[in-house]
Amino acid sequence: NMNFRSGIWWSLPLVLVWATPPVTSSWWYMGAVGSSRVMCDNVPGLVSRQRQLCRRHPEAMLSIGRGVAAWTAECQHQFRRHRWDCNALERGQRLLGRVLLRSSRESAFVHAISSAGVVFAITRACSQGELKSCSCDPKKKGSAKDSKGHFDWGGCSDNIDYGIKFARAFVDAKERKGKDARALMNLHNNRAGRKAVKRFLKQECKCHGVSGSCTLRTCWLAMADFRRTGDYLWKKYNGAIQVVMNQDGTGFTVANKRFKKPTKNDLVYFESSPDYCIRDRDVGSLGTAGRVCNHTSRGMDSCEVMCCGRGYDTSRVSRMTKCECKFHWCCAVHCQDCLEVVDIHTCKAPKSAGWISRT
Repeated sequence: NMNFRSGIWWSLPLVLVWATPPVTSSWWYMGAVGSSRVMCDNVPGLVSRQRQLCRRHPEAMLSIGRGVAAWTAECQHQFRRHRWDCNALERGQRLLGRVLLRSSRESAFVHAISSAGVVFAITRACSQGELKSCSCDPKKKGSAKDSKGHFDWGGCSDNIDYGIKFARAFVDAKERKGKDARALMNLHNNRAGRKAVKRFLKQECKCHGVSGSCTLRTCWLAMADFRRTGDYLWKKYNGAIQVVMNQDGTGFTVANKRFKKPTKNDLVYFESSPDYCIRDRDVGSLGTAGRVCNHTSRGMDSCEVMCCGRGYDTSRVSRMTKCECKFHWCCAVHCQDCLEVVDIHTCKAPKSAGWISRT
């Protein structure tokens, strides 16, 4: 159940959906199904193709909302140790919009993970019978063969092809109205995100026979946990390829000829990322003042890197932790509550801690 204190907003890149006053998902679902045309026509920021899909599939909009919650949490998990930690999403769409307008690595990741989130949510809703327009994968019927022998398709295979088709139609609709470099970049990264979900579709089987022997097998296809997709796209973010538009404006080539040409699975970007050290509205940066850092780390979460050389403050705090845990047969673990004193390191603010804006 998704409760939003100030309404429902879905920060799909360049698609912002806002419904007021404060509502719950159950209210929204009834309103969507009961008066989809009125609801969809009053959503700001949608292009005509998205409004058509909204009217035709109002129940799918709730699934998209779940997808946004999933990809937002995953984005924040992947960037939790970095200067830009994806928490601009919590501060409103304006900050996120600034990040996306830069055509940077971060924008590439957000487009990919958000597109993946919609695929995952729509596919899951199909399997759970929540959508009228789809169900389990209809192609997974009858018998088949794999490396272990013959098996029968059974259960409910995730209908990933439908999820990809719907996500492509809805998420890409706005980008298809543009012909510029940013639109081409966003379409490429959206597709990379969709492909990432399908990459981790796995076959699961159940054995039938005497004492559980596998004389007969029933199998189905299931999506992996969304974390697998997030981890994969995180690697693609770190290996993202900088590109430039080609001369005829129909695609792009690598900016540095020493690097390989991007595949359909790679993330691409045009502009270098800002350092995100200070609060800057124009680039969507909240800065790193007050961020917790790790003074023993040598990575991106180290106090030197996270605090951008400004130094850090240390405070000693007490907290309760579970300790002296013992396993008791069968089957419980008993622990004691222990008081632990730890040092917390937080980045110092720059001398001028206000917002920077060049406009």
